[in-house]
Amino acid sequence: MRTSDFDYDLPPALIAQDPLPARAASRLLILDRATGAIRHGRFGDVLDLIAPGDVVVVNVSRVIPARLHGTRDGGRGTGGSGGKAELLLVRELPDGTWLAMGHPGGKLKPGRRVTFGPDSVAEVVEALGGGLRRVRFVGPLDAAATLARYGEVPLPPYIRRAPRPEDRERYQTVYAAHDGSVAAPTAGLHFTRDLLDRLRDKGVALAELDLHVGPGTFKPVETDDLARHAMHAEPYRVSDQAADIINERRQAGGRVWAVGTTVVRTLETLTSEGGRVSPGAGETQLFIHPPYAFRAVDRLLTNFHLPRSTLLMLVCAFGGYENVMRAYGEAVKEEYRFYSYGDAMAIV
Repeated sequence: MRTSDFDYDLPPALIAQDPLPARAASRLLILDRATGAIRHGRFGDVLDLIAPGDVVVVNVSRVIPARLHGTRDGGRGTGGSGGKAELLLVRELPDGTWLAMGHPGGKLKPGRRVTFGPDSVAEVVEALGGGLRRVRFVGPLDAAATLARYGEVPLPPYIRRAPRPEDRERYQTVYAAHDGSVAAPTAGLHFTRDLLDRLRDKGVALAELDLHVGPGTFKPVETDDLARHAMHAEPYRVSDQAADIINERRQAGGRVWAVGTTVVRTLETLTSEGGRVSPGAGETQLFIHPPYAFRAVDRLLTNFHLPRSTLLMLVCAFGGYENVMRAYGEAVKEEYRFYSYGDAMAIV
């Protein structure tokens, strides 16, 4: 298949700019991947879709205030200011430097410094290609303290407004636990603590994993040949306990529900051909697109994704290309809300 096969027309008015006041009030499009049948409901309907004995797997990675706005210097020996600059921190590296994306890219060469305040300065150490840089914090504040004081919630580029204080809580799942993502695992934004408690009460198991979402989630597929697209690596961790819960439920006949594409990629990275999930930690660059034989996941809860994106390609691989693209057309017709703060889809 080609990247152009995953294009679709979306009126800009359907791109959600704000979350709904109530998380679980989102609409839910339910797609039966065996028959292609489509139903419409509300997110709370997952209580009826998920059976006792099933396991729901969630990504507990927490979004960090990763976007920093500052002023770059004019380069070595020039003195003065070189204008505005922005860094998006991706993750800390073993040597204490940070992987980051920078803007304007052409101006942030090795040796250049960006000042965020009188107590915070970052220096570009190395340009790594693909828009990535290695930076070191050289002022009084380290990276964590800089993010706490100056960081901004890294809302996606299609949300055309400045972040507000309430985004720090709302662009975060209620079960987020471990700092590390620069974008929310958005399928989980619809869950409330009450909804999770009600699932547990009916006999559904919950399993937690981490996949720290990197900026590659927004990276467009720039080649029409899917084989030439390089995924950014993203770190993951699956505990012994989580793997045991998933394996036990599946062995007993329960279905594995993945909450979001991040969970799918993590589980598929760690699952054997026999369907057994192994615990572990590492990085994944797994690019799932049609055709793909899934080993770990039986059901998928997800949001509606950008045209030509790797996320849409994964969903098409799971639900069937024709089924999913037709469902997207139905969602546009029915004026669902799209992308991070938008509505949800269940593929059963």
